[in-house]
Amino acid sequence: MKRAWAILVLVAAVAFAASPFLSQGFNGFPPDRFPVPQVDPPVQPAGYAFSIWGLIYAWLIASSGFGLLRRGDDPDWAPMRPWLFGSLAVGSAWIPLANLSPILATLLIFAMLGTALMALFKSGDTDRWWQQAPIAVYAGWLTAASAVSVGLLLGGYGWMSATPAALLALSLGLALAVAVQYALHRAPSYGITVIWALIGIIVGNSDPLNVAVTALAIIGILVILALRGTDTE
Repeated sequence: MKRAWAILVLVAAVAFAASPFLSQGFNGFPPDRFPVPQVDPPVQPAGYAFSIWGLIYAWLIASSGFGLLRRGDDPDWAPMRPWLFGSLAVGSAWIPLANLSPILATLLIFAMLGTALMALFKSGDTDRWWQQAPIAVYAGWLTAASAVSVGLLLGGYGWMSATPAALLALSLGLALAVAVQYALHRAPSYGITVIWALIGIIVGNSDPLNVAVTALAIIGILVILALRGTDTE
């Protein structure tokens, strides 16, 4: 079964990376998909930040390929594979389903995030850069993406105005990120990826300057950096 899961994870990673090319793609929700159009919402990072998906796709494929060829029967790799497979399987269908509804997209992101975090916590201590790090980057970006999705829903459905929606959503995302990083005491690439997203949010809110959202993002970066002192790696 260990090798079977290794094969499934590789297939899911390839399908996940191929999904943008096998569907109509996803370039963010059009502003008019919401009752209150979300034009340049403050919760969303600058566009360049989303380029991290290229790294995530490539690293997950490389990781799962290495895992199959070199660690197919390794018990240290086995516990995380079912969870990673589940997350990637949902991710493979995310784009076409997300294009149907922002609410459905948000629910699926949380499903991807939950299973990715389980995979991260169950990842072993061997082959850090092949096993743990790509999952950490993937889970870190999903943590940020889930907060962005919540902020878009809060603002887009008129439950809150744009800046309060961003502040609440980012506060929830940061609370989760800090709790995960502290509980792990390892996998610094998880926190670094969240910082990447926060820097994108700072850039996205620089012109015009949104002081409140920028300040929260800076505080989040400082807190995550401070947690590095508690890590064992």
